[in-house]
Amino acid sequence: MLEQLKKIFSGTEEEMPTNTGSKPDISREKSAELYEKSKTYFPGGVNSPVRAFKSVYGIPLFIQKGDGCYIWDADGNQFIDFCASWGPLILGHNNAKIREKVIEVMQNGMSFGAPTALENELAELIIKNNSYVEKIRFTSSGTEAVMSAIRLARGYTGKDKIIKFEGCYHGHSDSLLVKAGSGLVTFGETSSAGVPKSFADETIVIPLNDKNAISEAFAQFKDQIAAVIIEGIPANNGLLLQDQDYIEFLRAACTENNALLIFDEVITGFRVGFEGAAAHYGIKPDIVTYGKIIGGGLPVGMYGASAEIMGHISPDGGVYQAGTLSGNPVAMAAGIATLTELLRSGFYKDLNQKTKEFVDSIQRFATAKNYKFKVFTVGSIFWFAFTDKDIKTAEDIDPTSMDKFKVLHRELLNRGIYLGPSGYEVGFVSAAHTKIELEKTKRAIFDALDLVFRKG
Repeated sequence: MLEQLKKIFSGTEEEMPTNTGSKPDISREKSAELYEKSKTYFPGGVNSPVRAFKSVYGIPLFIQKGDGCYIWDADGNQFIDFCASWGPLILGHNNAKIREKVIEVMQNGMSFGAPTALENELAELIIKNNSYVEKIRFTSSGTEAVMSAIRLARGYTGKDKIIKFEGCYHGHSDSLLVKAGSGLVTFGETSSAGVPKSFADETIVIPLNDKNAISEAFAQFKDQIAAVIIEGIPANNGLLLQDQDYIEFLRAACTENNALLIFDEVITGFRVGFEGAAAHYGIKPDIVTYGKIIGGGLPVGMYGASAEIMGHISPDGGVYQAGTLSGNPVAMAAGIATLTELLRSGFYKDLNQKTKEFVDSIQRFATAKNYKFKVFTVGSIFWFAFTDKDIKTAEDIDPTSMDKFKVLHRELLNRGIYLGPSGYEVGFVSAAHTKIELEKTKRAIFDALDLVFRKG
């Protein structure tokens, strides 16, 4: 049994190495048992690939509960959480106002497949406080919102091709689950089995932070491009902060070529500010997609645009999109409670300042120790990279640096700090993190970095 658990615990056939000075590994016996059982039900034992802990040491932790900035796993281990369910929990886990609003609404039923006043209420909160959309449509996920936005762009423009950027992730719909081929401007190559080549051929993949690539793509596929889609601030493959002039160039190129600019703000929407990356850059996209935070922890997505563009959506127009659970009343209730809190005076100023102080302290420590380590940050999002260079594209990330993240992740877990189980994923500070938890986290990170670089 012990040998079996070691293999399970490692996530592979190899045991986790013992590091001098490391904290003892936390118990994962119950998580290991649950994982063995889950593998008989789900591919890889999980319902989303990144949860499988394949990029770090050990088996995935099975989470039992969350409260404030803390989570607890099935073995009773307590962690300060910076994954935040991959971003939605900007108010922390089990927020009382969200919970109470959801319970109140649930007393009247959980799904009707018909309009409710709650949809109007959440839409009004968004539209009245977001100058970048005039009409919106709710969906059940960010992937669904982006898929629908792409269809809208094609239907509105009468064109078929889409430009996306290497290193940006927009959900798992077929036309966007593609990667760059060889050359500066290429048709996408499928990055998943099951995606037909004909789908990928409608998607042009180019590098980020390359104005020439944008110009060349529009020249090469003149009058064929319906839209350019970019994460508002790319945050699915590291935190790839783009320069203001690059985003302005992108906006101008789309306007000049009669193509729509789509900002995928599933992560950045309502996170870097109520109006997201659009306001951060002061640039108006033609279509914006949102998700995560607007659901307050429940499944919600949304896309929006001008009234004129949104007028092409069925039943007003010919672009069809529907969803049985779109505008689900329970999810709307969670969204209303969440966004009401975000509109409180000073909310973003306080949260972003708290995050800045946190990451600045970590960076000062690493710099003083001459560690090849850099913290990238915007708003309340941060990303740890084992580099001393600026990173703006996926190609700038050294894949061998993930070996160091693997050690960092293990050391932080053993010190009660939970990050997403991949070095390419960003972290999030929530309103529930206090100075006490952030100070404890900093000390844990300092100790963990000392161990990482002692090994390196």
